Order: sequence, then C-alpha cells, then structure tokens
Amino acid sequence: MAVVGWAYELAESLLAEPLPRRWAHSRGVAARAESLAPVLGDDAETLVAAAVLHDIGYAPVMAVTGFHPLDGARHLRMLPGLDERVVRLVANHSFALLEAEERGLRETLEAEFPQLDDEVLVDALVYCDMTTTPDGSPTTSYARIDEILGRYGTDSVVGRFIRRAAPSIHESVARVRVRARADAAGLTA
Repeated sequence: MAVVGWAYELAESLLAEPLPRRWAHSRGVAARAESLAPVLGDDAETLVAAAVLHDIGYAPVMAVTGFHPLDGARHLRMLPGLDERVVRLVANHSFALLEAEERGLRETLEAEFPQLDDEVLVDALVYCDMTTTPDGSPTTSYARIDEILGRYGTDSVVGRFIRRAAPSIHESVARVRVRARADAAGLTA
C-alpha cells in the first residue's frame, strides 16, 4: 500500500498544521475506508488513498477556486503516477457535482474530472465521508448532514447543496451497509 502511505504524508503536510480539525476528519474518513477493505478487495488501496486526500483542497496553499474538491483534484492530477481513479474520486466525492452546480462550476468539474463509473467505490467514499464527524469520530449520515447544516446554515451554498444531496447520501450509505453485511455473512465473492 505504498500509495496510501504517500497519501497520508501529503495530506498531513497540507492539513495538519493549518487545519488540524480537517486533518482529524480526513484521518477518520481514511479509518472508515480501511474498515471497508474486506468489501473492496483490490480497490481498497484506491479508496483509502482517496479518503485521506479527499479534503486537501481546503489547504490554504491550494484554495484557488474556493471549491475544495476541484482545487484538491487539480493539484493531484499534476502529481506523476497517481491512479486517475483517486483523482476523480477526490474531485467528485460526496456528490460534489451538486455543490459545483450551486457554485457555477458544474461544467468545469464535469469537463476536467468526469465522474467515476464505479458505484461501489463512489458509494464507499460517500459512506466514509458522510459517517465521520469533523473531529474524525463515527456518526450517522443523518447527524452528519445536520452538523453541516448547523455549521454552514441552510441557505448557504453548502447548505443548499447538502439538502439536495441528502437523499442520495443516505442511499449510498445504505448500499455500503448492505454490502458490508453481505460480505460479513460470506455472501459476496
């Protein structure tokens, strides 16, 4: 898992000092991703790397557009040898396309970073992000959405986006839980 170690180092270098709470969240999201390794098999490394990197666009040195999925993915695509799926997962994590639309950046995001056509990986990253508190602790997707609305306000760009995304977020989380239960019961390949 060389890419995972590299991803942790990069995310820590960008987030730990200027944004310690964001770094705690990223570590918590990555821990959730690691817990899904049995369900994901060969894709586990991709998920863990994307999970730890998903919020690097918040780093002050990267915040160009103010839209963290786009800013983070733009930085990542310039780095040699990184799996394109990791970059596209970061760009589109947790239904970012809906927030991009609220910000007038939907066409830009779609053109630069098409959504990954892998429901299992996409759902897994949504699950990891949206069931982890800002401090890195486990939570429910319902509590997480309430926390986001409380932090940003219902009429903010983020508030409007998260209200629109909420049904899809809950559906993704439910699908991951079903897959994890099936895997634990030995029902998956």
